[in-house]
Amino acid sequence: MEEKRHKARTDTAWARARPERAEDTVQVLEAFLKGLADGGFVNGQNVNIEYRWARGDYGRLPALANELVQKRVTILVATGGDASARAAKQATATIPVVFNTGSDPVKAGLVPSLNRPGDNVTGSVVMSDVMEQKRFGFLQEVAPGITFFGALVNPNYPPSASQVHDLELAAPKLGRQLLVARASSDSELEAAFSTLSGARVGALLVASDPYFDTRRSRIIAFAAQNRLPAIYQFREYALEGGLISYGPSITDAYRQVGIYVARILKGEKPGDLPILQPTKFDFVINLKTAKALGINVPHGLLNAADEVIE
Repeated sequence: MEEKRHKARTDTAWARARPERAEDTVQVLEAFLKGLADGGFVNGQNVNIEYRWARGDYGRLPALANELVQKRVTILVATGGDASARAAKQATATIPVVFNTGSDPVKAGLVPSLNRPGDNVTGSVVMSDVMEQKRFGFLQEVAPGITFFGALVNPNYPPSASQVHDLELAAPKLGRQLLVARASSDSELEAAFSTLSGARVGALLVASDPYFDTRRSRIIAFAAQNRLPAIYQFREYALEGGLISYGPSITDAYRQVGIYVARILKGEKPGDLPILQPTKFDFVINLKTAKALGINVPHGLLNAADEVIE
């Protein structure tokens, strides 16, 4: 009996440091493919994957999702945040959708319940968007003498209002002043950089957001040029030279997405698969960057870190 060959298409907003090239997504793509392979499916053998890249432009997502639906794909995988997941869900009520998002999918209206998402939708959530206060706390620990902090937020990212709210609550509790700079495009990002440097903020918190992930190198370079201690959401930032990162393991989340895709290809219904929540978190400190900034990282933070880059 000839083995059935599936056509699974992937709609993504998670282009990495150089979003114009697919090879810049190597780590998370490998994690997704590993999860898929663990479930018995290998791209090019018994499953075909077609990719679409939004390059950090949320406005392109509905058209990309609709294009894939019109191709009558077997499964639509939406990664990179609420906007991608919402575009996929709005594009189809029948094709299974597996998403990966950063905030509570129930509050975002993506599913009615984490345990029983129902309909044609399921996925994993990293909950990175609700960790801004904790990141703020880590940043003030590594920069205790700094009182004026800057935060970089994308106003087009659906959870941005709650991110700003959490940061504005945290700042006075920690005895810090806060300047929020907003950016959702390259020109706005340059303007935000000018605002932050002109105001002479002493430290920087980069709020979780897929667009910022696609501009990671530029943001890290800005922090280095302005000698700003900075904290980010994912381990990849610290690996590229960012001072500190704290958040869920994005590679583990993508591996879980791959596993769910395999289970659905085998016949399980997405609505019966509970939304997966993070179990692995990465707290990474780059000591090379700390030394370049003249920062002595407290021993308590070093002992708490999952990884120290020397």
